[in-house]
Amino acid sequence: MSDHASISFGTLDRSKAEPFEVGTVQWIRRPGDGDRADLSSGFWFISPDETPGAMRVVGHADETVYILEGHLRVEPEGGEAFELTAGSVATFDKGVPALWTVLAPTVEFFVYS
Repeated sequence: MSDHASISFGTLDRSKAEPFEVGTVQWIRRPGDGDRADLSSGFWFISPDETPGAMRVVGHADETVYILEGHLRVEPEGGEAFELTAGSVATFDKGVPALWTVLAPTVEFFVYS
């Protein structure tokens, strides 16, 4: 761990997005910044035409998301389905599988921890 605090900041800027597992991501804090491999954040951009329908997602970290725009449907394995739209917040435990369906072009702010 470093001897000084790390501060990351940025603003939403789609031109800074780069390819991600699905869709694109604009990192605000990349994994490993500030000697903290377990903490990262950024904006995720995704549209229905970038996905093959429902995607099975198993989180590789705890994740909290805030939807800035768009519409997602999340169906946790063994749980009740729910929808996320602009202003929605959700948190997911590491390793919990869920089906994600992108219903409209979406911009999500996320934090992995």
